[in-house]
Amino acid sequence: MAVDEQVLRPDSQGKVRDLYDLGDTLLIVATDRISAFDYILEDEIPHKGEVLTQLSLFWFDLLKDTIANHLISTDVNDLPERFAPYADWLNGRFMLVKKADMYPVECIVRGYLTGSGLKSYKATGEVCGIKLPTGLVEASKIPEPIYTPSTKAAIGDHDENVSYERTVELLGEDAAASLRDASLKVYKTAAAYAADRGIIIADTKFEFGLVNGQLTLADEVLTPDSSRFWPMEGYKEGEVQPSFDKQFVRNWLDAHWDRTGNPPHLSTDIIEATSKKYVQAYELITGKKFVPKSSR
Repeated sequence: MAVDEQVLRPDSQGKVRDLYDLGDTLLIVATDRISAFDYILEDEIPHKGEVLTQLSLFWFDLLKDTIANHLISTDVNDLPERFAPYADWLNGRFMLVKKADMYPVECIVRGYLTGSGLKSYKATGEVCGIKLPTGLVEASKIPEPIYTPSTKAAIGDHDENVSYERTVELLGEDAAASLRDASLKVYKTAAAYAADRGIIIADTKFEFGLVNGQLTLADEVLTPDSSRFWPMEGYKEGEVQPSFDKQFVRNWLDAHWDRTGNPPHLSTDIIEATSKKYVQAYELITGKKFVPKSSR
């Protein structure tokens, strides 16, 4: 049973996550909602929230010697009593975390050229003020991963890509540099691991905050919602790559929606195929079979 918002209203909601302020800590619940093109779609994707949570937990553990994270517990017994009626649904899809003073930027790292980065490159030869070599095409590997931050937008608005220099203006030089350096270090560590599993992490976004003055990785990390995962097998520069992420849904919407009005309902086949892609991403990256814990 999902949490009844008339009984337990979230203190804030993102496109996918519901947040409950527990005083000294936060409860982050990943729902099965899916967003695309800054819309929250009406259809949910089975098991999506749990895959996002379990993948984040996997990466938090793998990266624990690289960067601190905000995780406290994923045990339903550690939740306040008022959440007990929803324990079966929450199991596997929540994180009890430390409160962090979050930075107001999305920390994006690109290892390959695609999406908005490719569009910018075609127009200017640059991505977020970073000059790239000539001759790059769709899915080209960038010689060295680049840090291309964006400002966070409210739901329904677009995040705005900004230059590193703009983040210095917003945050100060020390904070801006620490976010850039941590983002690149985490990406390179994760990309090397994923490559050994046959996965290309084309790009990803991180969120960081301060916990007791320490830079801390927060929210989700290296999931199909925050990253582009491509299969290494069959990779070919110059072509749009198949993906294990929600780009699959974006592509379907592009073919069935002219971007006017609200997005259409996803077909049953697309919902099922998207769920399978999320699960496949989890299994390929972790090397474990996905076994749902949460009831739906």
